[in-house]
Amino acid sequence: MVGGIDTHTDLHQVAVIDHIGRHLATERFETTPEGYRRLLDWLRSHGEVLAVGIEGTGAYGAGIARFLTANEITVVEVDRPDRKAMRDHGKSDPIDAYGAATAVLSGRAAGTPKTRNGTVEAIRALRVVRKSAVKARTQTINQIRTLIVTAPSEVRDKLRGLSTPELTDTLARSRPAGRLDDPARAVKTALRRLARRYRALDEEIKEADKEIGPLVTKAAPRLIALPGLGPETAGQLLTSAGDNPDRLRSEAAFAHLCGAAPVPASSGRTNRHRLNRGGDRQANNALHTIVLVRMKYDQRTRDYVARRTAEGMTKKDVIRCLKRFVAREVYRHLPHMIHTTKPLPQTA
Repeated sequence: MVGGIDTHTDLHQVAVIDHIGRHLATERFETTPEGYRRLLDWLRSHGEVLAVGIEGTGAYGAGIARFLTANEITVVEVDRPDRKAMRDHGKSDPIDAYGAATAVLSGRAAGTPKTRNGTVEAIRALRVVRKSAVKARTQTINQIRTLIVTAPSEVRDKLRGLSTPELTDTLARSRPAGRLDDPARAVKTALRRLARRYRALDEEIKEADKEIGPLVTKAAPRLIALPGLGPETAGQLLTSAGDNPDRLRSEAAFAHLCGAAPVPASSGRTNRHRLNRGGDRQANNALHTIVLVRMKYDQRTRDYVARRTAEGMTKKDVIRCLKRFVAREVYRHLPHMIHTTKPLPQTA
């Protein structure tokens, strides 16, 4: 039999079908260790488990995917049903669970989920905090500069022309005096608090960098040694690939994951490719950053840009070509391991 799981926060809907696609049973289980054990026992009570398709292995289904993999059950990542399928067949938890099982049996779903049990998962968790701190720091400095623009001239003139470090340092050390109902005093107080928030976030980001850097070096020493890559970009690419990068069958698959593989857009007498706007956009942004760094500091990349520009290629097209090249190079330096996922047995 083949199983399918529609994942949710508190309850997972599970369905089983036989080797020719007939619906056998469906049941709901709690998202707890005991619930996972009962789910596995229930699956095995219907026969030999060939594979289990799970929706949302990177979110609500992460726990059950780890549990089933640890118990030597082949787990297949299943995409959400498209809108046409939902219009034709309706939408409910049992329907989605049966759809996940059918997608596995038919071969429409064949993706291997991330294991999320190694160093890369630790990097991902730390980067979530760092990313939110960077975003908050940017918002804070924008609020500071907006307040300065609308502040009374006695405040604005003293802060004019200061760089960001000088500005935050000056405001953090200030000691506003006077009545709080005075607009100038209120602005000075607000700026002081924002500057202290900025400095606290800056320290938080530095601490995160000290934690993430050694983990990235440990996970992929060959990757971090490539020109143009740092702990931030390498950490993002590792997170996108996962702890088991061998789930990506080729460097072309990795390029598609990063949204760096050109998409065919030919029709009739037209033969061309278009920009790929899919894939992991954070990974695509990491590739873009690497390319910009190499265009400025790497002589090999600068020679390539000069040659392709002389051939009439635009800067955007050159960057797209370079991103595809970097994706190929990064894939070769990922920490590949022996692929241990069991293949799905062939059925009638």
